[in-house]
Amino acid sequence: MNRFMSAGRHTTTGPLPIGQFAQLVQQTVKNDPLFQNQALSGEVSQWSVHNGNVYFTLRDNVGQMDCVIWRSARLTVHPSINVGSEVIIIGSVDVWPKRGRLQVVVSRIQPIQTLGAMEEAKRKLIETLKAEGVLDMEKRPLPALPKHVAIVTGADSAALSDMRQLMTNRWPGLRTTVIEVLVQGENAAKEIVRGLAVTRALARPEVAGRLGLPPVDAVIVGRGGGSPEDLWAFNLEPVARAILASTVPIISAVGHEQDHLVSDLVADVRASTPSNAIERLIPERNAVVQLLDELDGRIEGAMVRRVQELRQQLALLSNQLRHAPGKGIFAAKEALNRLNHRLQRGMETATAARKQRLAQLEATLKAAHPKRVLERGYSMVQDDKGTVISDVTDLAVGQTIQLQFADGQAAADVHTIEHLEEKQ
Repeated sequence: MNRFMSAGRHTTTGPLPIGQFAQLVQQTVKNDPLFQNQALSGEVSQWSVHNGNVYFTLRDNVGQMDCVIWRSARLTVHPSINVGSEVIIIGSVDVWPKRGRLQVVVSRIQPIQTLGAMEEAKRKLIETLKAEGVLDMEKRPLPALPKHVAIVTGADSAALSDMRQLMTNRWPGLRTTVIEVLVQGENAAKEIVRGLAVTRALARPEVAGRLGLPPVDAVIVGRGGGSPEDLWAFNLEPVARAILASTVPIISAVGHEQDHLVSDLVADVRASTPSNAIERLIPERNAVVQLLDELDGRIEGAMVRRVQELRQQLALLSNQLRHAPGKGIFAAKEALNRLNHRLQRGMETATAARKQRLAQLEATLKAAHPKRVLERGYSMVQDDKGTVISDVTDLAVGQTIQLQFADGQAAADVHTIEHLEEKQ
């Protein structure tokens, strides 16, 4: 004994029987106010019920504690609490000497949020929409080349910045209207509904015409990622009804790939992210130009092949006519005339179709070209590097800017900057 104790540091007491020491620890924590009636928060895991007692672990990213709710406590537990629930408990630390087990005896437990109830409301809304048949309605296709895109999203968000940059890269000068709204919080649903109402108005030709704009022909509604609570406005019925009321295709672009919301179900297209919405809606300008060239080549090739086929048939009939008996000369001439007429008509039809298709494609390109916007009285602002400035926050007093007009350009210096309180 003396050799053992002298080999190390001096001991406080002892040696004590381990059971006695466990009891000592138990008495210590019971008598220390720090360990009694303490409010704790964390995530529930390993939830189980045995003989009327509830056992679970309360954890966070730093640590965890075993917890118990004794049957004798007659404590009412909210039905939404289960594995994964964020809760607040009030409990006291206790030690079970026979097992040397440290645990928190819970006297009160309540959910931090009511995600369970929210999920139930979401489920009921989906069932209602299914019963109405709106989830089985045919989805509207996106325009091949949109002329005016409306975006309903949060103000000054990373998602909006990413979408603007991607649009500039894919199709510079495309007409875009951003309706900035709240996308989380208790007023978010009302704000999103308001924003979608604006897009419906801008989709009406008479309204857009008064503003000197082409009608909105596609809408993106969404935001970047966040917690389920942050995204919940897109699971609410008013937002779902506003999406269904749209007269033009709507893309729901909320959160990340793994997020699935009611807005995704009722929209015409679900995008995994806001950036993915831009990629699915707006083609790359260079790719469209290449496609037009390919179509032009295909039309010309098809027309040449058709003319060659008709000429071959004409030559064959001409040869048959030369060798036909007198009785069949008239019939052969008739067939020859019909074929000659078909050849002429086919060439005219093919030529007209080619001209019409090229005219349509040319009109589409012209309508989408930034120069058309400039010809209506607008101007494009660029910095000294040629980068398009679309936001007043990108300007600085004293900065020299380039103003691009339809018939030329001018340089100007920025003297004052005024910020509008709300953008529409």
